[in-house]
Amino acid sequence: MENTTILVVDDEPKLLDVLSSFLTSRGYTVLTAASGTQALTLFSENNIALILLDLMLPDLSGEEVCTAIRKTSRVPIIMLTAKTAESSHLHGLSIGADDYITKPFSLKLVAAHMEALLRRTTDDLLPLTQKSSWRNGDLVIDFEKNRVLKGGKSVHLTASEYKLLSALIKYPGKVFTREELISLVFGDDFDSFDRAVDTHIKNLRQKIEDDTKNPVYVRTLRGIGYQFGGE
Repeated sequence: MENTTILVVDDEPKLLDVLSSFLTSRGYTVLTAASGTQALTLFSENNIALILLDLMLPDLSGEEVCTAIRKTSRVPIIMLTAKTAESSHLHGLSIGADDYITKPFSLKLVAAHMEALLRRTTDDLLPLTQKSSWRNGDLVIDFEKNRVLKGGKSVHLTASEYKLLSALIKYPGKVFTREELISLVFGDDFDSFDRAVDTHIKNLRQKIEDDTKNPVYVRTLRGIGYQFGGE
């Protein structure tokens, strides 16, 4: 994991030390922050590959930090939380988190989630077609630069949103079930709930559709799944 820098954000000194030592032993470069403000500063000054972000911080909440980062970056974010309610997880996903790990957790579980997410954000998932512009330039995707434009303006997608869009475009016309999208985009080791896919789709539509109730790019086939509708 040379040159892979991980930012760990938590206000528990012992947990920071344990995670830092463990991840360093696995070859990562680790930066730590004990507050939301410090996390945002470190993120702005370094090339971060992934963030482990605690929800409960002394100044800014983890949700506020996630929201701020999502304004400029789709760096993978894994929330660390003691909250187990599905509604809490769905809210985190709705503001841009890619994954959740509930405390207490094992270090091996953290590593497994991180490695799976890093694979998903670095593996190629490029479309078979060379077409990168739809509806006379309304939606443009530059797969080489990992950039998405909507109406001529740059759109910041999370890693999961970008992978979902890439998967749908790679197989134009194919209808994906939730299970297929989980396997293709998130990996077979993804242990979250099906509704997480719906949440990511909802967020993606808010960024690339003119009318989310009548989407033209990411279509729903009721009772079946999702399909890319760009022409």
